[in-house]
Amino acid sequence: MATLPFDDRNITWRTVEGFEHAAYHILNIDEEARIVDLLFKFAANERIALHRHGAAYRTLVLQGELRIYRPDGTLKEVRAVGSYVAGQAGGESHTEGGGDQDVIVYFTNRDIDGAVYELLDESQTVVATFGIPEFKALYEAQVAASL
Repeated sequence: MATLPFDDRNITWRTVEGFEHAAYHILNIDEEARIVDLLFKFAANERIALHRHGAAYRTLVLQGELRIYRPDGTLKEVRAVGSYVAGQAGGESHTEGGGDQDVIVYFTNRDIDGAVYELLDESQTVVATFGIPEFKALYEAQVAASL
């Protein structure tokens, strides 16, 4: 079931080459507190790259539904609009994506000590990481593009 659209007219979505079906908008990076806050938009009926969380996180679904899949592709969980979840670093690797409409999710990553996200290949080997330095570079590019 479609949900009311989140008004994102004032948000400039950005993408990372090779990271399909996802867009982001970084809200804040607090190096001292070790927090990265951002919005993700995942495409409807698609899945993003297999990954693992390297930091504690909180999520709030703002539009649509967030579908989470196990590494074998089976559906693990569906989070409806308004769902709030607090999770710990580690845990099962997974993919995620939107339901029948694009999903927009607020993520706050906390207690960062290294990678926030580890991107994995099909054999679950780490192929890329995103930590505070990578998010800072993405944020600087985001700000420069808005000038």
